[in-house]
Amino acid sequence: MKIVFATQNPGKIREISEILGKDGFEVVSIGDLDIRACAEENGETFSENAEIKAREIYDKLRSQGSVDDIIVMADDSGFCIDELSGAPGVHSARFMGHDTSYDIKNAAILEKMKDVPEERRGAEFVCSICAILPDGKAVFAEGSLRGRVAHEIRGKEGFGYDPIFYLPQYGKTTAELGNDFKNSVSHRSQALHKMEELIRNMSQEMDRS
Repeated sequence: MKIVFATQNPGKIREISEILGKDGFEVVSIGDLDIRACAEENGETFSENAEIKAREIYDKLRSQGSVDDIIVMADDSGFCIDELSGAPGVHSARFMGHDTSYDIKNAAILEKMKDVPEERRGAEFVCSICAILPDGKAVFAEGSLRGRVAHEIRGKEGFGYDPIFYLPQYGKTTAELGNDFKNSVSHRSQALHKMEELIRNMSQEMDRS
């Protein structure tokens, strides 16, 4: 069975392959198949956006031929801050504009949060993964990582909002933890492990039927 993941990020594909590849799945990106994603992510939840992206790729592959041996996956994730009513949330990538650097975005969030006390700085990273099975059925898995909004930008290892996401249990931001360790505890890693178990169980049920 081949898994086509709706991303062209080699780091993400490597992380996904390490988790899902152990069960014999071949993981490829849409870039490997020369497919371009252009769906508008206008869902109100992470799972809706993940399905929009996965469904677009599934439909393109189906129009090109059989999808009998393919599972299409996509994820949507974001940074949710309690004090800001969950913002930027599903708009995390588009917060302050797609072309705005995360240095500017992070600085703007810290400015909004500058007078917020520690006990109200709760935040989380959330990831939802949608898998479109060969028959067109959609299944979902979600992971989250709780922490706090830091008081300053710290760390060079991560990307996006990592430099301002502080994990009290480690005393560091996720940008200070290093990618290997971050990926082992991340919201995406949690969602991938849940999806891996879900697909494995479904495969076993199909084998027994």
